[in-house]
Parts: sequence; structure tokens; C-alpha cells
Amino acid sequence: MTARILRGRVLTFVSEPSGADDHESYRYIEDGAVVIDQGKIVSVGEYNDGLKLVAPKADVIDHRPNLIMPGFIDTHIHYPQMQVIGSYAKDLLEWLNTYTFVEEQRFADTGHAARVASLFCDELVRYGTTTAAVYCSVHPQSVDAFFTEAKKRDMRMIAGKVMMDRNAPEGLLDTPQRGYDESKALLEKWDGVGRLHYAITPRFALTSTHEQMEMTQDLVREFPDAYVQTHVNESLGEIDFVKELFPNLPDYIGVYEHYGLLGPKTLLGHCIHMTDREIAALSETGSVAVFCPTSNLFIGSGLFDRERLMASNVRIAVATDVGGGTSYSMLRTLDEGYKVLQLRGQRMSPLESFFMMTLGNARALSLEHTIGTLEPGADADIVVLDARALPHMALKMEQVEHLAEELFLLQTCGDDRVIAETYVAGEAAKSGLS
Repeated sequence: MTARILRGRVLTFVSEPSGADDHESYRYIEDGAVVIDQGKIVSVGEYNDGLKLVAPKADVIDHRPNLIMPGFIDTHIHYPQMQVIGSYAKDLLEWLNTYTFVEEQRFADTGHAARVASLFCDELVRYGTTTAAVYCSVHPQSVDAFFTEAKKRDMRMIAGKVMMDRNAPEGLLDTPQRGYDESKALLEKWDGVGRLHYAITPRFALTSTHEQMEMTQDLVREFPDAYVQTHVNESLGEIDFVKELFPNLPDYIGVYEHYGLLGPKTLLGHCIHMTDREIAALSETGSVAVFCPTSNLFIGSGLFDRERLMASNVRIAVATDVGGGTSYSMLRTLDEGYKVLQLRGQRMSPLESFFMMTLGNARALSLEHTIGTLEPGADADIVVLDARALPHMALKMEQVEHLAEELFLLQTCGDDRVIAETYVAGEAAKSGLS
């Protein structure tokens, strides 16, 4: 692997921005250089001839005037739902039963799973995403297919087999024992291989019996360093159903709390309709509330209340949630997130948005020293952004004077076309896509 020097305008966050004018929260270098070797970042600083002393045989790749940032991170996405995206339904439960559960049965076929896993990784790269927390289907072969593809590309990925033993078609059901056995075998097979991490994945409370939740708890006790990912409080109909299924527990979060599934490596998708007690439980356990704006708007589930969660020091991440979500792009996702918060009378500056896509989501995954940053020793997962990629954006850039304005333009108008290049473990990945 040849050492490389990426030249361009370099931006990386060092802390969470307190607002639109928090210039101490990031490091910006107008003519910067990121030196990468063996899949890692070696140094970051001003571009000058002295860099050749650091990496004398390095190739210089000139990305000027584009912006070099850490690769984007997606904390909640379903790879078996690639062909579900853009499916019409009145609400979450109709959408699941009409489209999603039908489609996911196809992942019993190893060949189909492998094909979709490859296409899925292509799309992530195309949109500048270098790490994702991924839901597979209930079939172990869907996990094998995904991790095989991610390992081939040397991507840092988190994924797990969905566990569900009720309220789904027969072809998508496991049993408490089989869910435990298959999840354990997959975890032992893949966790820590290359840059891969396993997530114990009960789909949501509606699709797991008490017995399965108990065996999920056993897994979490046996593997305390593994991730846990699931859904909670997405729609009102879903919440009512959970109350029927678990009448002796206080609320939806209370189900996961009762079975010991909350903690610093627990990723809870949606968290829209939260009680004060539930918010306190997330805060106390360090669990992560995952904001999925495009799916929440598309399915009509509700508006995420970021300020209320932040006031209780709840950890927050952001995600596309494809296929309920409508775009693989973290830029499009944060654009919709901005609009959700506007409707709530809340503000999110462009600095905060780009922090969330990078270091913020890395912190949510407890991987802030590995990804989400351009610091020596971190993985060389990098995205290059061209704010002039589209004619109307180039026209707007004639009037842009400040970094925050450029970021907001990228967020508001950008898509895969503004991704000039995506580097995965130091290797250019987007330019090789068809």
C-alpha cells in the first residue's frame, strides 16, 4: 500500500459545537495535508515541502479547492431494505407488513444476500459513508454476506442478525434458542475480524417474546462489549401494541431496561414519543437515541425532540434508516433533520450537523479515537466534498464567505454528486464504482 498525501482544505472537529460561532470546536486548515499510510492517518497539518520528509515516497493527490473531512458515519440502516425504499404506506406497521417483511424473506437466499450486500456497500461509498450500524435479516447467511463484503473492502462496519420470534411471517421467525445460538455463533465468527463489530439485534419489542428477550439478555451478559441495536417509540400505534404485549412494564424503554439491554453501546432507533421516565433511563444508562429524520417524515411517525433529550444529557446520533429512510446521503439526512427541528422551533447550526455526521456519531459508537476524526493514528476513512459540483451550487459559492455557509450549502443542496472521493482505509473507493 502506497503512502499518500491528500492536499486540500482540511476540516475535522475536536469537540461538540455549542452553536453557529463556536470556532474552537473544529480545526480548519486552508491549504492542508492529510498523510495516510497503511490505512491510517500519519499526520495532519499545513501543506509544505517538509511533508516529503514525513513521507518521502508518498503520492500527492491534489483535491484543492475541495474540502477534506472524516468519512460520514450512519448509525442505523437496514441493508435488506434496499428494494423497499420509496414504498407507499399509511404508517409504520402497514409499511412493515406490506413491504419490509415480504422483502426480507428473500435474504434466505445466499446469492441474493451477497448481491445486495455488494450494492449496499457501493451506495454507502457513493454517498461518502465509511462506517454504518447495519441491520441484516433474520437469516444468518445475510450476516455472513454483509460481513464478507465489508471485510473484502476493509470497511469498519457494525452489523447483526435480526432476532424475532413473533408478529412476523413464518419465513422471518426464529425461536428464542435459535436466535441466541445463531447470534452467538455469528458474534464469535465476525466480531473483531478486520474492522468489523457485531451488534446484538432484537428487531423491536413487538417481534420478540419474553423468552427471546431473556435470551437476548443472556447474550448481552456473555458479551458485554458487543453493541445492541433496536427500535423504540417510533409510532403511536407501535407504542400501544407494546403496552398490550408487556402490560406489567412501565413503558417501551422499560422493556429494554427490564431485560438489561440498555447501556453505552446500545443504539435505539427513533426515540420520538418519549416520556420523562424513559428519557431519564437513557440518560442514566448512557444509551444512544438515534435520530432518523427522513424515515420519521416519510412514514409520518413524528418529530424528534432534540433539545428535550439534550437537556437531560442523553447521547444522540443521527442516521438514514434506509429503507424507511429516503436517502443514503448523510447530507440529505441532516437537511431533513434541520427541517424537523425547525418545525419544533429548535435550531441546529451547520457546524452541529457536520459534527454529528462525523465525530458526534463516532462518539455515539464509542469509536471516536478510531473514526470520525482526522487525527494521527485514526483510520484513514475520509470524504472529499465539492461544494461547486452542481451549477446552482457553484453560483451560490460565488457569494459564500465563511466555512459555515459552505457547510450549510452542502447540507441543503448536496447529494452523491458533491462527493468528489471517498477513501476507505486510505484507498480511493468512489472513483472505482460504476
